[in-house]
Amino acid sequence: MIFVELVAMLLVILIAAEVFTNGLEHIGEKLKISDGVTGSIFAAVGTALPETLVPILALTVGTANVHVNEEIGVGAILGAPLMLSTLSTSLLAFAVLKKRGMSGEFTPERTGLIRDLNFFISAFAFATLALYIPHTLLMVRATIGLTLVLIYFIYIMLTLRASSGLVKGGHGTEAEGPMLLCRLGLPNHIVVILLQLALGVILLVAGAKGFIYGVETASKMLGISTLLLSLLIIPIATELPEKVNSILWIRRHKDTLAFGNITGAMVFQGTLLPAIGIMMTPWEPRKEVLAGVLITLVAAIWLRWAVSRGHIRVWQVWLNGALYLTYLGIALS
Repeated sequence: MIFVELVAMLLVILIAAEVFTNGLEHIGEKLKISDGVTGSIFAAVGTALPETLVPILALTVGTANVHVNEEIGVGAILGAPLMLSTLSTSLLAFAVLKKRGMSGEFTPERTGLIRDLNFFISAFAFATLALYIPHTLLMVRATIGLTLVLIYFIYIMLTLRASSGLVKGGHGTEAEGPMLLCRLGLPNHIVVILLQLALGVILLVAGAKGFIYGVETASKMLGISTLLLSLLIIPIATELPEKVNSILWIRRHKDTLAFGNITGAMVFQGTLLPAIGIMMTPWEPRKEVLAGVLITLVAAIWLRWAVSRGHIRVWQVWLNGALYLTYLGIALS
């Protein structure tokens, strides 16, 4: 029964993804902002809400077992960027393999993608070092957490500043289809768009809340630790919006939106979520945790190197998927 409930939560998240993404495209077009802002900030933050809410809800109003809550929190915090930088990125290659071939290229707007990856690598490396800061040094850990929050706000300002120039250069956001609520007879008005976005957020919250309790029960049934299950299962579920949205966009040749959705979420989850983990959980270098953060950094650095060469080949992002399989081998051994 518990697995039926988990599948139901997945369906809720998938429906929320379609509702939210459709609204985002329309608000990006109406506000005349770039694909980079729509993908890296609006879509990334919006679809990152489930994995953001999972650790927050687990650590504040989770189960009666504090240890379980902390393990769910750490697993969700670190599992999300791991999933995005490896498996989610590699799925883009499978989505376009037939049309572009193994040697084909992805063509996202480079400056925004490079900015995303630079911020993520810097912030996540900082969060990794915090694993070795003793719990007795509360002020040091709090300072690191607040610094990560500051890094994200600087990232937002730089991304917004670059928007107008990108729109003039032909990278403005264009909605693919009509608003979902407009199909019900409502006007294409900013209020209706915000209403649809709010509906998507509500569905995302419902899916995230359901998963907190499902993971605890499933871990006991399968006989594995809550931390390991949280690192593997929660990200697969909560990252579905990013994966589905990016696959839809990449198949429509909207490469900037597809990659920005993933890398923007990586920045969000590589700064704000680790800040929560550093200040509210036993942020320690356990085997599953350390392997996860190191593989995440390797995957992000590899993608950054590919972008610096002027293009990203389809086969190159498959290596990111291979890194995820490597993590599974380490974590399950």
